[in-house]
Amino acid sequence: MTGATIDHLISLTILIAALLVAMMTFNGLFASAIDYDRNRQIANKAIDITNTICLSPGNPPNWGQTNDTVSGFGLQDPKAGGYALSPYSIMRLNTASDDSQLVYYGGTDTYYNNISTSYGHAILTPLGDCVNYTTAAELLGITGSYGFSVDITPTLDVTVSPVNPEPLILNVNVTGSGLPLSGATLNYNLFHIDNTGPSVVVYSNVTQTDPSGSASISFDLGDHNPSYSFTVYVSLGGVNGVGYYTHNTAGDLPFVLPLIQDFDDGKIIIAHNWDITGDDRVHATVFCNATFFILTSDFQLQEYPLNFEPALLNYGEFKFFETQIPSSEVGLLVVSYKATGKLGSIILPWGFSSLGASASYGSGLGSGGYDFVATELRQVKIDGVSYQVKVSTWSLGD
Repeated sequence: MTGATIDHLISLTILIAALLVAMMTFNGLFASAIDYDRNRQIANKAIDITNTICLSPGNPPNWGQTNDTVSGFGLQDPKAGGYALSPYSIMRLNTASDDSQLVYYGGTDTYYNNISTSYGHAILTPLGDCVNYTTAAELLGITGSYGFSVDITPTLDVTVSPVNPEPLILNVNVTGSGLPLSGATLNYNLFHIDNTGPSVVVYSNVTQTDPSGSASISFDLGDHNPSYSFTVYVSLGGVNGVGYYTHNTAGDLPFVLPLIQDFDDGKIIIAHNWDITGDDRVHATVFCNATFFILTSDFQLQEYPLNFEPALLNYGEFKFFETQIPSSEVGLLVVSYKATGKLGSIILPWGFSSLGASASYGSGLGSGGYDFVATELRQVKIDGVSYQVKVSTWSLGD
């Protein structure tokens, strides 16, 4: 074989190798371009979904305050506009990822969705009146194409912890993005449960956090083991948050639970917790009372008279008491009770933000199995309280 032939073979080999490398590089670039285009579409869809949820009230616009069927999905507050969400519409979201998160009450033969702050201090709404994930996806026009989830969490982290029982001293600590909030205004309310009635005695005042973001608040109640609920509304530079704490001498598990019965009329039923959980720790007759407080725009509480008289509630009978609150007013329904000689209270927040609740909608479906998940964040207000909304979106296609 001549030298020229060998040179030609070597050149041909190099050429083929170069072509193969070029083809592999092109295929990689082509695949990357396809992935980029798909991911860009998902990111754009995430923006569309977020804007629809945050900047549209849905249809009818006041669907959160009714039992009506929803024909357009959106969470914007129709009265406030902008990046303000309705404190009522969020209450009608079915946030349960499975049946174990539902509460069943035989007295009404109804399952209730549970948007909780802690056990009992929850928004328990009839499941039949809630908007489930499938319906929301259909109304957003993304069924079979995209999946999504919505997480709604308070911007500020407000924690309340007891320091001393008598005199009662509570410590409030406020942080935002992990940093302490110095000089924040605290509008606080202590609901002391008095043995007579049992009735609610309210102590309200205003203070500020120190440079470490904390404040120590004391009350002279003349009670060595007081039963009380405490709420605090925090404000600093237009950013607002909520914190609360409850101490019951009747134990941590409440003897009664308030359940929402009707959005239109603001009907609430008060049921015995034993009839719901069957837990022997709440196996006792309960004497209870109810008081509603409207939360004003400057985070003050105004008592609203209810048509409710203190009454005896027996367990094991599936009987309940009914009361009616002003459905168009955000506030707190404080249910005080006495059982086995002990006192307690439970709070139903009317309006998603009035007790600083959080909600996750669609998160139970999971997005971990998808290659790309687009996330959009928005800062919003819910009846004046600052929240962060995170919308995650992923493609359901190949």
